[in-house]
Amino acid sequence: MAVVVTGASTGIGAAWALDCAGRGMTVFAGVRDPRAGEALAAKGGPSLIPITLDVTDEPSIARSVEVVQRVVGEAGLRGLVNNAGIAIGSPLEVIALSQLRKQLEVNVIGQIAVTQAFLPLLRRGRGRIVNMGSIAGRGTIPLLGPYSASKFALEALTDALRMELQPWGIQVSIIEPGAIATPIWEKSDMSAGDLEASASEEAKALYGEAVVRIREAIAQAAQRAIPTDAVVRAVHHALTASRPHTRYLVGADAKLRAWMVKWLPDRVQDRLLAWALKYPR
Repeated sequence: MAVVVTGASTGIGAAWALDCAGRGMTVFAGVRDPRAGEALAAKGGPSLIPITLDVTDEPSIARSVEVVQRVVGEAGLRGLVNNAGIAIGSPLEVIALSQLRKQLEVNVIGQIAVTQAFLPLLRRGRGRIVNMGSIAGRGTIPLLGPYSASKFALEALTDALRMELQPWGIQVSIIEPGAIATPIWEKSDMSAGDLEASASEEAKALYGEAVVRIREAIAQAAQRAIPTDAVVRAVHHALTASRPHTRYLVGADAKLRAWMVKWLPDRVQDRLLAWALKYPR
């Protein structure tokens, strides 16, 4: 069984790649830095094959497909895990449009670019696609609009792909984790700090207190974050179960937020979130 995973340098991608290699699968682990790939291969053994893959760079994607094609041949691919992603937070009024484009380019356009490139091999192997979403794709909080928008979009793209690829038996699922213990929290906090430092004095006056509250909430969520194991299990089920779920909620916080979105009126949710986040009113 041959599978490809993007964003495998750290976090969920690395954990899943190592788990599957340990189960005897051939895992093509997409990384942007070849050094990260070497470190991963040293842990995963011969069945873990690093590929240099940047989801925003079409030549990089094409070269990765060529590498995978040479190895799998006519057997094709059994799975593609679109895991690569970034998190950018900012008030929408003041976010630089270049940053918003970057968020969508990585988390939305990049996922489709990789999927398009590998679909011929997936069709040949009657493979499956697993997209790494987030509970933020069902409900957002203040200042996480850019990230949530990308995950909302991925929900729609997953639904469309699932229906469009039915004729070839290609199952498509999305994973919706809550807070998971991965480096994305640290990277998100660093990104928020950079955006805050570059913000105008007017923006700081308007949103300074709100930024403090949301950063505190993110830090608290990071402390409560569960290990990557739960997500790894969900991805494994999506790729191997005879009847995979279309959506996998992972974590108690994700399930609570999904319940809120389904059953509570929008303004009730707004008040609850503002209270829980201590958001300025």
